[in-house]
Amino acid sequence: MTDRQTMYNVGKIINTHGVKGEVKVHRITDFDERFQPGQLLYLMKDGHEPAALTISNHRFHKGFDLLTFEDHHSINDVEAYKDGMLKVSENQLQELQEDEFYFHEIIGCDVYHVNGEKIGVIKEILTPGANDVWVVEREGSHELLLPFIEDVVKDIDTKAQVITIDPIEGLLD
Repeated sequence: MTDRQTMYNVGKIINTHGVKGEVKVHRITDFDERFQPGQLLYLMKDGHEPAALTISNHRFHKGFDLLTFEDHHSINDVEAYKDGMLKVSENQLQELQEDEFYFHEIIGCDVYHVNGEKIGVIKEILTPGANDVWVVEREGSHELLLPFIEDVVKDIDTKAQVITIDPIEGLLD
């Protein structure tokens, strides 16, 4: 990995689990393969250099991903990883279908009403179930929870960082 390569979040280590080197991860990706055995992740914590970690085991437990890493067999090996971000490098990203987007392509985009009025900026993406929900920060108003559905999101231009929506009745209230 080169020093200048962009890194993208895929999960946050929120705690250790048990005494055999397992960590509890809050997932920040839709790609299940990011946590499969053999996958390479980079741990970033407190401005330290990224540490390369290869996944040796993955399982689900109470809504979280539990991971173990190669050569990490004890809680002592992973205790310092708490609150660290797990990332992938830019060259690990894969090509997406035409109407698919990475979170980093959407977060930071300006959101406009089809009438041209600026609504706000996407600051976060929630993944509660059937469809993603984009959290739009609005100036002088409460946050907007924008469902990522075809009836509402009309155009996404990631190069210009502009998203155009046609909100359903009551969405902006």
